[in-house]
Amino acid sequence: QVRLVESGGGLVHPGGSLRLSCAVSGSIFRINAMGWYRQAPGRQRELVGAVISGGSTNYADSVKGRFTISSDNAKNTVHLQMNSLKPEDTAVYYCNARIERLLSSNEYEYWGQGTQVTVSS
Repeated sequence: QVRLVESGGGLVHPGGSLRLSCAVSGSIFRINAMGWYRQAPGRQRELVGAVISGGSTNYADSVKGRFTISSDNAKNTVHLQMNSLKPEDTAVYYCNARIERLLSSNEYEYWGQGTQVTVSS
């Protein structure tokens, strides 16, 4: 089975930094895209940022200039460096991956279990 495991969440003061990581394992042929979403209490899940084949990235306006997505293709891992964190960034952060399985031309979407990020003084 394909699995996505997030790590790096925690409690941080406003203005601080956190680095989230998402490692993908399983029967993978190709990862077409990976991204981070977040969901705050009472809110819908929203895109934070994503990276696709070729290195193109996309960020939500609210995090541009503060968050950076990077990928380590050899390790099937994506990171989210979060700087200048604000209380509004508090949410559960979910890793997402669009993956082609071995011996299949179909694309599948997978989600991690989520990791809590809390920004509070």
